[in-house]
Amino acid sequence: MNIDPACVECIINQSRRVAEAINADETLSQKITSTAISMSKDFSFTQNPPEVATPLYEKMAELAGKKDLYDEVKRLSTLKALSFVPHLENEIKNSSIPLFTATKVAVAGNVIDLAAEFEFDLQEELEKIFHTDFAVNDFALLEEKLSHASTLLYVADNAGEHIFDKIYIQTITALFPKLEITYMTRGTAIINDVTFEEAQEAGFEEICHLVSSGVNTPGFVYNRANKASQELFDCADVIITKGMGNYECLSDYGRKDLFFLLKVKCNVVARSIGKDLGDIICKVTSV
Repeated sequence: MNIDPACVECIINQSRRVAEAINADETLSQKITSTAISMSKDFSFTQNPPEVATPLYEKMAELAGKKDLYDEVKRLSTLKALSFVPHLENEIKNSSIPLFTATKVAVAGNVIDLAAEFEFDLQEELEKIFHTDFAVNDFALLEEKLSHASTLLYVADNAGEHIFDKIYIQTITALFPKLEITYMTRGTAIINDVTFEEAQEAGFEEICHLVSSGVNTPGFVYNRANKASQELFDCADVIITKGMGNYECLSDYGRKDLFFLLKVKCNVVARSIGKDLGDIICKVTSV
């Protein structure tokens, strides 16, 4: 999915939110915004949004003097997500269809997104998620594929959201104990995407395999991944990817048994999927 003209203004607006999120002073804020405007003039419309945005986010981190631009914000997002765990685990435990409920939990976590065009409140989403229908609902096919699969690759998205991913993976493991699951993070700190170290700290190695993709983009770009991650992507029986960044990078990939779980948080993605802003999606690729 290549960028749309609307993506340019969205990415510039993201730079303003970055400045606010890191409590930049007026001088740094102006520098970040002016840099975004300047770099946007060279955006390539042959690339997807995460590829286009990556050099800008790297530059903003450099301007702010931070290796991880959103380190403190990610920490707070994770703490907030952890506060909901007992309630969500209880919802799944008492559900007549635990896998479906856990899938909803995983998607609800996707509202934790600092690069989205529109923001949604996590607590509000969690209160209504169990009564919200998937606008694209390929859950039955996902369940069927998981029941026959030997391997599952789960491509992560944002920090904080990974806490909900963990609950989902634990549910999948309980239902399909022979399934070998790998959780794949970004290769470096980029926006608020979860890193290998953050997933490690959350205990993912205790429940599944944990790997770093090697990519430096806020979405899985196959050609930027390390060889081991490319092999995992090629060979996994089923792939679940979380969030819009992964959708933007992989929606045209055409790989069999690749599922997208996300909340639609931008108009460009809404048009691509043919659904509305705010919709929740469980979609398999068409090949």
